[in-house]
Amino acid sequence: MALTPRVFADRAAAGAALAREIQQRRLAPPVLVLALPRGGVPVASEVAAALDAPLDVMLVQSRHARPAGARHRCRRLGGHRGA
Repeated sequence: MALTPRVFADRAAAGAALAREIQQRRLAPPVLVLALPRGGVPVASEVAAALDAPLDVMLVQSRHARPAGARHRCRRLGGHRGA
């Protein structure tokens, strides 16, 4: 894949260009396209359509750095599971 800077009309155009690059790699099935919200869905949608692959959205939450010694908390996407 060429790493040359390009400007695209919109995210769908960027996704179509990315799809053309990925199609040259001849990926072995099964292929799943994951999209990140806030801009990645239009790109991934074009890629999934071009590859005839399923599309799913991966939800993430940004975590900010905590002060030294602070306790870290993790939570499953499904919520809290009681005993």
